[in-house]
Amino acid sequence: MIFHQYILKRKNNMSDWFRRDSKNIKTFNKRDTEEGMWYSCPKCRSVIYKSVLQQNHYVCHECSFHFRITSNDYIKIIIDDVKYEEFGKNITSGDPLSFKTPKNYKIQVQETVKKTNKKSAVTTVTGFINEIKVVLAVMDFSFIGGSMGSVVGEKISKAIVKAEQEKLPLVIITSSGGARMQEGAYSLMQLAKTSSKLARFSKNGGLYIVLIADPTTGGISASIAMLGDVILAEPNALICFAGPRVIKQTIGQDLPEGFQKSEFLLKKGFIDEIVHRKDLKKKLTVLIRLLLKKNE
Repeated sequence: MIFHQYILKRKNNMSDWFRRDSKNIKTFNKRDTEEGMWYSCPKCRSVIYKSVLQQNHYVCHECSFHFRITSNDYIKIIIDDVKYEEFGKNITSGDPLSFKTPKNYKIQVQETVKKTNKKSAVTTVTGFINEIKVVLAVMDFSFIGGSMGSVVGEKISKAIVKAEQEKLPLVIITSSGGARMQEGAYSLMQLAKTSSKLARFSKNGGLYIVLIADPTTGGISASIAMLGDVILAEPNALICFAGPRVIKQTIGQDLPEGFQKSEFLLKKGFIDEIVHRKDLKKKLTVLIRLLLKKNE
């Protein structure tokens, strides 16, 4: 009994020793730390402080892995002084097919709106990139996988029309799982709708630059993502119609290393350039000035 008490006392003393405070050592309880203060890089497993990651545009300082970010984050990176005018903000999704799923589609949309503080999977704005006025549309994967339903298609269409009417360059950033299955054919129609408007925009001399972010798949990769005058992509972005797991299950074979990643597509000529997030604003500025001057 005495020996047992000695062991317990010894154990507590050792615990206190490891947790002791001194002038040079600060200790804290895990419970005292704010949740979400630290991020773990999926690629190199580095642990990164949230504020450091934010300062680096959500790019790992060790391996340059690009974390997925929201439409607001892209706007902060690209638009001068984060001053912009948003349009189409109050267009919201309906449930045209009364789609039956374990979770009601209307409820799913309502919950996503509350969670993301957005009303749709794309944000459309006008603003300036190094004093060049542009129309910018940014898809947001955090809103039902960035899927294109009737609202996303309508907002992107409005962005294209606005760029055409005001003779402004159009920049679209894609991050999407493709068409929104809950809206069926209404969703698929948006792919043709936006593509036809881009064709008219191009025919009338409009400049369209697209940045493909991770992931861009399904109908988006087969439409607006591949119709830019210049097609840029972020490093290691997944760009495909059907994902690698689906293809592997279908053909029963292993796929080439890096298959469907932006670096693979660059080698095959599907995209024009891979751009690090820290260089994005500068790259867009150079391209827009060069191509606008060429079209004069």
